[in-house]
Amino acid sequence: MLPMFDPSEIKVVYLRCTGREDCDTSVLVQKINPLDLSPKKFVDDIAKATGDWKGLRITVKLTIQNTQAQIEVGPSASALIIKALKEPPRDRKRQKHIKHSGNVTVDEIVNIA
Repeated sequence: MLPMFDPSEIKVVYLRCTGREDCDTSVLVQKINPLDLSPKKFVDDIAKATGDWKGLRITVKLTIQNTQAQIEVGPSASALIIKALKEPPRDRKRQKHIKHSGNVTVDEIVNIA
């Protein structure tokens, strides 16, 4: 039998999700259920925190303490480059296989790196 989770203990959970959309609850359930927490209350918070990254895959870090979660967004290099190209947000379900084109300065690439 697994030991009980101490709620005052800090737990960190990483997951990948699409910005401004409800994250995949099946993945969230697998990571949060051992902590005896409900994933439903975290889904809305994640959607709000990822509002600037609509349609892009990003990494979200949940720091959980006392059933409260702090959400930090860690975008990948590809998401940062697409954002630097200033492309409009897209619906991942309807628009597939998009070719990205545009101009990015060397300074922006260095900042991303």
